[in-house]
Amino acid sequence: MSNFIHRIDWQNQQTLFWPWLVLMILGWLMVTSASTGIAEYYTGNAAYFSIRHGVYLVLGVAVMYLFSQIPLEAWAKVDVVFLLASVVGLVLVFVPGIGHEVNGSQRWLNFGIIKVQASELAKLAAVFYVSGYLVRRREEVQSQWSGFIKPLAILAGIVLLLLLEPDFGAVVVLMGAVLIQLFLGGVKAGQFFLLLIATLALSVVVLTSESYRVERLMAYLDPWAPEHVYGTGYQLTQSLIAFGRGDWFGVGLGESVQKLFYLPEAHTDFVFAIWAEETGLIGGAFAVMALVTVIGLIWQVGWKAQQVGNMYGAYIAIGIASLLGLQAVINIGVNTGLLPTKGLTLPFYSYGGSSLLICCVMIGVVMRIAYESAQMTVGGDDEQSE
Repeated sequence: MSNFIHRIDWQNQQTLFWPWLVLMILGWLMVTSASTGIAEYYTGNAAYFSIRHGVYLVLGVAVMYLFSQIPLEAWAKVDVVFLLASVVGLVLVFVPGIGHEVNGSQRWLNFGIIKVQASELAKLAAVFYVSGYLVRRREEVQSQWSGFIKPLAILAGIVLLLLLEPDFGAVVVLMGAVLIQLFLGGVKAGQFFLLLIATLALSVVVLTSESYRVERLMAYLDPWAPEHVYGTGYQLTQSLIAFGRGDWFGVGLGESVQKLFYLPEAHTDFVFAIWAEETGLIGGAFAVMALVTVIGLIWQVGWKAQQVGNMYGAYIAIGIASLLGLQAVINIGVNTGLLPTKGLTLPFYSYGGSSLLICCVMIGVVMRIAYESAQMTVGGDDEQSE
């Protein structure tokens, strides 16, 4: 029987493992090509970022395996502690000597060999916390206002800290994932839509409260206007030029012109635009479909977990799929001009050690959910046969 369980476990896990590995390798190719110019300029080694990303890739595989071995029961015992630790991390980014500022944003924790974006931990911690809350307070969530308001009141503190950094993009991704979790957790429709309206209203207030956000919005509406094209709209216009140069099949891998200091953040926030320039619509579509496939498989793991009664695992998988999906939609939307410019990395593809490692943690957790759900399926079949 143990061999049978192991066989089912591997069948479930390899369905996600191979597409995830494709994402990792594809991301390394993207970063390698997009970073040659800036790496040569700042370090004298065109492969500098490629080598570092390759190291993070290997570490990511190890991290994925490590977290796939942690039982969900262990997470259920520490999800509140995890949330509190993430709040501490969000506070520490403002402490001189610990927090690290980049482009006017105080978002990183400086640990010497690696800089960790505190919001990445906060988003994952919020998913774990809400998942545990929905399981522990299921009846209260589905029948009383208090069950609906309590987790939101706690998460409001995290949202405030993220806005102070400022990191509005992380707020949108976090709240979007939480809304999806609460909706699927059974909150009343009236409560859900009231929260949705309140979130949208708050977003409008936040967008109009800072002049630079208003300028970004105006540049998004008309990036080619003379007052925007070399200012706030510069990144968007250069990104659109990259897509235009790519045409159907691209200019060739490594042959991008826009990465040569025309498009800022070419190997991070706008790596997809460089990839589209070099591989064209065909290459861009393949990258998107690979990402959609992995996110779809994570949703499938969540659905299967719900089917066998593994509700904690189901909520976590749904939250993780929502985090990755929303962040991908926002990043690609920004790259293509469908959304206002916002600094968010593209999961698995953009350069960034902490972002990549957290994404690999998510995959490891999802594989654990698939494993435990498979065990529950076999156990249920055994009981029925008896």
